[in-house]
Amino acid sequence: MTPSTELPTTLTGRVALVTGATRGIGRAIAEVLAGAGADVAVVARKADELEETRDALESTGVRATTIEGSVGDPDVCVHAVETCVEQFGGLDILVNNAGTNPHFGPLMDADAGVVAKILDVNVRAPLLLTQEAWRAHMQAHGGVIVNVASVGGLQPSPFIGMYNVSKAALIHMTRQIALEVGPGVRVNALAPGLIKTRMSRALYESDEEGLAAVHPLRRLGLPEDIAHAALFLASDASSWLTGEVLTVDGGMSLGTIPWG
Repeated sequence: MTPSTELPTTLTGRVALVTGATRGIGRAIAEVLAGAGADVAVVARKADELEETRDALESTGVRATTIEGSVGDPDVCVHAVETCVEQFGGLDILVNNAGTNPHFGPLMDADAGVVAKILDVNVRAPLLLTQEAWRAHMQAHGGVIVNVASVGGLQPSPFIGMYNVSKAALIHMTRQIALEVGPGVRVNALAPGLIKTRMSRALYESDEEGLAAVHPLRRLGLPEDIAHAALFLASDASSWLTGEVLTVDGGMSLGTIPWG
């Protein structure tokens, strides 16, 4: 048998739920999944951004729906999965992308309330969404889960310590759940490097050219770079991968990360 040279990245007939999907990495992932043929449910906090995102996704010819609210609220997580299954008849791909980092500074100075918020959004919400997706559809029908972590979850760095801790937890949770839910469900994570988004602006805006120069690929990442990697993990092109963490950082992890 001669193996096919075509990557099976089509998602026609599948249903995806993407959190934090109206801007940055999440928006790019939603658009790429829709472009591959998936119907997409998007979760975010702002109604106007949700409406615009839904219209953009539907313009590609797929179905799209929206769930308004923060995934830091457990009720929103439950409602998101219920809405997806009720409107589209299933849930084949869950992308846990939503994240927050309200604290910029040493971990020793992190307020307890800020710590709780980071853990609620970055760790608890992906777990709750995964549990709900498993119970509502994936346990019986299979599926794929993609968690958006960070290179900060692989090694410590200054200024965003609590965020890094939360992403390290998400990476370990990815591996733990992959062990528990196979073979029907695959669970993998992405570890983006410095991506040009609104959330990361404080890390690069003072010296974007200098930071790009120390990356082996000589540029900072774009949301589309992560979205294309997410499509690989969500599709059958990665059908023998589970419990893995794919680093997408322009080669920066090959050396010292100076941006914190």
